[in-house]
Amino acid sequence: MKFFLSILLLTIAIVPCQAQKVKPALNLTKGNTYYSISDLNTSIAQTMNGQQVTYTIGMSTKTAYKVLDIKDTVYNLEVTYKNIGMKMQAPGAGNIEYNSGNKDAKDVASQILYAMVDKPFLITLSKSGKVIAVQNVEKMMQAVFKSVTLADTVQLQQFKNQFMQSFGEKAFKSNLEETFAIYPSIKVAKGDKWTVGTKLQSVMEANVYATYELIDITPDSYLIHGEAKVTSASSSTTQMSGMPVKYNLSGTTFSEIKADKTTGWITESKQKEDLSGDISILDNPKLPGGMQMPMTIHANIITTDQ
Repeated sequence: MKFFLSILLLTIAIVPCQAQKVKPALNLTKGNTYYSISDLNTSIAQTMNGQQVTYTIGMSTKTAYKVLDIKDTVYNLEVTYKNIGMKMQAPGAGNIEYNSGNKDAKDVASQILYAMVDKPFLITLSKSGKVIAVQNVEKMMQAVFKSVTLADTVQLQQFKNQFMQSFGEKAFKSNLEETFAIYPSIKVAKGDKWTVGTKLQSVMEANVYATYELIDITPDSYLIHGEAKVTSASSSTTQMSGMPVKYNLSGTTFSEIKADKTTGWITESKQKEDLSGDISILDNPKLPGGMQMPMTIHANIITTDQ
């Protein structure tokens, strides 16, 4: 009887621990600055006129987020890029690299990246990682392009259009949410799952529906696993080299995330994304009749806080 009673008491003590509920969320401190360092490597294969062309693109950024104010469950943050690097390898073009640390006047792309460093803009972020507003990006980019020396105004406009696709308000919002919009709206226990829907708005527009699971709770961190389905928006078109383009891609993203228990800030995230489908250049004066090209994209993104 004593043995049975001991087991019963032990079971009663353990069950509440197993069902302990927590609510991972951002808990930032006013005046503090938090950092996000991201390294993206992408391999893109597309078939043109029966031939497959493969090229790789890499981008690395270090971004600072200073908490200016906190109102209820909303943070007002000042955002600045601390460094930006881009690289590309393509058949016939070799290795191309741009870096914000390169001040070479002949390297226009690096000039632009250099001018973007330490130029502040503002965001409003919820505790759940949702971006409520992005402000002053356009103003910041206008100042950047005024500082760039390039006699060919048409080429400068092309640079501006391309950079806004990667660093504009919509692109920044979707990229930030892809990293931080992971938190549940209710308390969860280890093993519980929840869903989050976001929109990707950069070179292409896409709908992202993710399921996250609280894998483990350590003394310092929440460990979260994510699986997402990505589908390009059916009505979305964009411009590429002055031609209308429509993406028809879908695939999956898998992520392993470590979030600090105290601040909720992402200390480490590893994402793997695989998309496939096609890209259609629509009928236009430059390419009458248009063109359809099968495409696959494989991307790996590593994000840390230092």
